[in-house]
Amino acid sequence: MSEPRILLIVGGGIAAYKSLELIRELKKRGIAARCILTRAGAQFVTPLSLSALSADKVYGELFDLTDEAEMGHIELSRSADLLVVAPATADLMAKAATGLANDLASTALLATDKPVLMAPAMNVRMWEHPATRRNLATLKDDGVHIVGPDEGDMACGEFGPGRMAGPAAIADAIEGLLRG
Repeated sequence: MSEPRILLIVGGGIAAYKSLELIRELKKRGIAARCILTRAGAQFVTPLSLSALSADKVYGELFDLTDEAEMGHIELSRSADLLVVAPATADLMAKAATGLANDLASTALLATDKPVLMAPAMNVRMWEHPATRRNLATLKDDGVHIVGPDEGDMACGEFGPGRMAGPAAIADAIEGLLRG
């Protein structure tokens, strides 16, 4: 039996650095990760770091002719057993909740027929905003699984809910979903 594979979508937030540790944690558990790095995510982690840890190519552009010829965005979302968004920014959550598909990450989320797990990460005020609460409710109604967020100190200096769950907690949720 081949090892389970996730498609990890790395959003743009300071918590993106935790995605590197998540890949390591998954590898220890026998779970492979293929990554999509959003433009905003690339402001925090590099494709090279993700590729080195995942031992796989990192995808980022929706209209990259080479990527589309090798593995189209539809197949990319379907070649995994589970899609994981970590960090799931307010932007990515809003796109997924409304069905917006204007980049590779949001297109993969809309095109998948696999379960989706999101690990929200954002400023406490963004997390508590009514729009985010509506989007969260919509995502849950659509069957999206959520892990976190945790409460604590934030990079912006505030305190409250909005910190991305730790890599071990996300890996636990991934294992639970993969076991079905």
